[in-house]
Amino acid sequence: MSSIGRISTTAMVLLLGFGATAFARQGQEEKPKQQEQPAKPEQKPQEKPAQQPKQESQPKQQQQQHPQQQPKPQPEQKQQQQQHAQQQPKAQQDQQQKQQQQQQANSNKQQQQAKSQQDQQQKQEQQDQANSNKQQQQHAQQQAKSQQDQQQKQQQANSAKQQQQHDNSQKQEQQITKQQQDQQRQGQQQKQDRSANESQQQAKGQQQQRSDQQPHVQQVHMQSQQEQHRQEGEQQGVWQQHRASNWQSEHRDWQQRGGYNGYRIPQDHYNGYFGSGHSFRIYSYPVVIVGGYPRFQYGGYWFSLADSWPEYWSSNWYDDDDVYIDYSGGGYYLYNRRYPRDRIAINVYVD
Repeated sequence: MSSIGRISTTAMVLLLGFGATAFARQGQEEKPKQQEQPAKPEQKPQEKPAQQPKQESQPKQQQQQHPQQQPKPQPEQKQQQQQHAQQQPKAQQDQQQKQQQQQQANSNKQQQQAKSQQDQQQKQEQQDQANSNKQQQQHAQQQAKSQQDQQQKQQQANSAKQQQQHDNSQKQEQQITKQQQDQQRQGQQQKQDRSANESQQQAKGQQQQRSDQQPHVQQVHMQSQQEQHRQEGEQQGVWQQHRASNWQSEHRDWQQRGGYNGYRIPQDHYNGYFGSGHSFRIYSYPVVIVGGYPRFQYGGYWFSLADSWPEYWSSNWYDDDDVYIDYSGGGYYLYNRRYPRDRIAINVYVD
């Protein structure tokens, strides 16, 4: 009996060893197949059990090789062999399930990657669209700004052109007005010259008539010439008396004198005889001495000096220099064209 128990134990050990070896070989053969076909989602679980006869045949051969050592299997040994045979398909099924799970995980991972790529592509397209819209908006703003700048430039150009036209129109009007004033002045001057010539001719005619009618007029005339020379000498002495020793410190204008309170020439008459455009020489018109001051007549009015004349003027300036009368600073002044910066305050008298 002991020998039979040893033989049965040895047989079971041998069966377990051969079964483990066969299972390991089968796992090594299945791994290359699985590596060659990783893309297959599913495998038929019924293809593998075909190898079971091989695994079972090996113990049978061993039993045939040792018919004398191995007695007939006991019921326990048969039950263990059946359990071992059942464990092999279950291990294969577990391995296949793991492979299927791995493949499913890889498929899910690939789907996630594809979805992630699609999301990134959509985001990129949205970003590109936003950039395109932004560029179009900027371009539209630039065009609007450019049009606005052109309109402003055009408006400025039109405004400048209108202003220039307005200035030119004003200049033309001023020129026309000045020409009219000059023509009026010339007409008045010509009229005055005609009146003076007529007066002189009348005086000459009267003088000639008197000389013809009264022989003693020549003697009176000689006396009047002598009287005139005497008066001119006296007038020259009076002019020299009113010559300043330091005119810059001695003279005073009408503002310094408290303002002009004398007679004022009407504007229409003033424009025809007075101002810088109407010059004359004092001794071309009547001159008298009143109150120790020389008084001369011009333009229908009498004028007398209220101030001394500069010491650096020529001694005969009142006879040789061109002068004119102008209204400035609230009063009337006498100007000498040879010394345009100087002016002498004067009074105006009607008679």
